[in-house]
Amino acid sequence: MPNPILLGVNVDHVATVRQARGVRYPDPVHAALQAEMAGADGITMHLREDRRHIQDDDVERFAACTQTKLNFEMAATEEMLAIALRIKPLDVCVVPEKREELTTEGGLNVANNLNALTELCVEFNNNDIRTSLFIDPDKTQIDATAKAGAPFIELHTGAYAEAKTVSEQQHELQKIQQASTYAASLGLIVNAGHGLTRFNVAPIAAIPEVHELNIGHSLIADALFMGLQPAIKQLRQLMLEARQMPALQ
Repeated sequence: MPNPILLGVNVDHVATVRQARGVRYPDPVHAALQAEMAGADGITMHLREDRRHIQDDDVERFAACTQTKLNFEMAATEEMLAIALRIKPLDVCVVPEKREELTTEGGLNVANNLNALTELCVEFNNNDIRTSLFIDPDKTQIDATAKAGAPFIELHTGAYAEAKTVSEQQHELQKIQQASTYAASLGLIVNAGHGLTRFNVAPIAAIPEVHELNIGHSLIADALFMGLQPAIKQLRQLMLEARQMPALQ
């Protein structure tokens, strides 16, 4: 039986629509609960320093009512550390963050920030919060993540998703495959995400070492036309088929 593969749904861009008008709707917490009902294995919320989409209240409300798990995506700052320690999500994913970027543009440079990220991992490990570091599929960064003490990595799939040619995409896919195998050999649990859609998810989902995919923007886009729950169910089915697992009812 193949290893299971999980789907984490990122609801940040439900909040993007809300913040565009400065109103109270649509509510990303309501979307998160709908996603859980559709079979999502967890919910990702990225509380950015500039609060461009998800707000503190969103994270706190969902943390109090989740039936699956909250994956709290955050920059490595004292402010975000304090929030994470207060709400106690099951998972945190530490990501690089720049104010001027539209979305996360690449992975953390763990090797160049090893001491600070090790201290962060120790803090979370001591509080029973599972830490993931968002990195590019690069051996140096994988080795550094293992040294930092994070039990999870999340491989950045953006270069794969944005590839302009088939050969370029295959090259990026091979890098992710090799990184997944190497990370698993070190005892790391491998997640992946960024830029994945129903059109490109299958090759990533087929990688046997990949434990969970975190997907948001494309799901919210598909939900505009088919509804959130059908979009999630369709994506999960594509992931299961790629992993050659039976459909879940």
